[in-house]
Amino acid sequence: MSQARDLVGYGATPPDARWPGGARVAVQFVINYEEGAENNVLNGDAGSEAFLSEMVGTQSHAGARAMAMESLYEYGSRAGFWRLHRLFTSRAVPVTVFGVARALEANPEAVQAMQAANWEIASHGLRWIDYQHLPEEVERAHIAEAIALHTRLTGQRPLGWYQGRTSPNTARLVAEEGGFVYDADSYADDLPYYDTRHGRAQMVVPYTLDVNDMKFVAYNGFADGEPFFRYLRDSFEQLRSEGGRMLSIGLHGRIAGKPARAAAVARFVDHVLASGDAWIARRIDIAEHWQREHPFQGSLAASDPGPAAGAAA
Repeated sequence: MSQARDLVGYGATPPDARWPGGARVAVQFVINYEEGAENNVLNGDAGSEAFLSEMVGTQSHAGARAMAMESLYEYGSRAGFWRLHRLFTSRAVPVTVFGVARALEANPEAVQAMQAANWEIASHGLRWIDYQHLPEEVERAHIAEAIALHTRLTGQRPLGWYQGRTSPNTARLVAEEGGFVYDADSYADDLPYYDTRHGRAQMVVPYTLDVNDMKFVAYNGFADGEPFFRYLRDSFEQLRSEGGRMLSIGLHGRIAGKPARAAAVARFVDHVLASGDAWIARRIDIAEHWQREHPFQGSLAASDPGPAAGAAA
C-alpha cells in the first residue's frame, strides 16, 4: 500500500490527550504575522499580492505595485497586530505567532512585544508567497534562510513550522532539516500525530482553515463578527462535549485586527476562559505535552518522495 497518504489516522478510538488540569479541550490561538513579506515588486517579485485581503478576488498586477493592497497589508502591522496584542495580553492568554521571517525583520518593535508577552514565535517561512511550483532547491534554501534570520531576530531558532502556501516538497524538507519539534502544515486531525513518511517521526500539530479569520475575506465566508463568534463557540462546545481534542484558531492582524472582528474574538476568548474546561496553550506547549504523554512508539515508513498535501493560509 502506498505511504503517500494516511487516510486512517487514529480511527474510531483517538488516544486520551490527558490535557493538563483535566481540561476537556486544548485551545490554541495563532496570530499569523505576514505583513511586508507578501508578493511585491519591491521584494523582487513578478507582481503584486492578490491573496487574503479585503479586496476579495483581486488579480495580481504584473510588474507593478498595487497601492491599495499594500496599505491593506500595512494595516495589519501598523494597527491590527497591536489591537490583538492588547486583547490577548490584557487577559494573560498565551499565543503562538506564525512569523514570516522577512515580515518580522521589518518590524522589530512587534517582535519585542511578542517576546515580552512570552508568546511563541514559530516560523511561517521566509516569504509569504506560494511555494507550489518553486524548485525544490530554492525552497530548501528559503527554509534555511528563514531559520537563520528568525534566529538572529529572536535569539533562538524556531521550534515550530508553518509554511501555509506549501509545495509537494515542504513536509519532506522540514523533516529533513530535523530541528523542528512540530510541523503545522496539516489540517488532517483534531490531535497531534507523528508523520513517518520522510525518514523520521516528525510530530504534526494540525492547524485549521475553518476556525480561521481568513473566511472573512473569502466568497463563502463570514459577513460580520456574529457568525464568526458563533462558529468559534460551536466548534469549542462540540469539542468540549467530546473531550480530549484540540482547537486551533487562526488570526491575522489585517483581518481579525479590524475593530468589529476583534470584538468577536474577544467575546470568544472570554467564553473560553469562563468555561473552566480549556487549557489555553502555545503550540509548542501542546507539542511538548504530546511528546511526554504519547511518545512515538511505531516504526518508520519507507521514505516517500511523492507529493504531500498542501496550500493554505
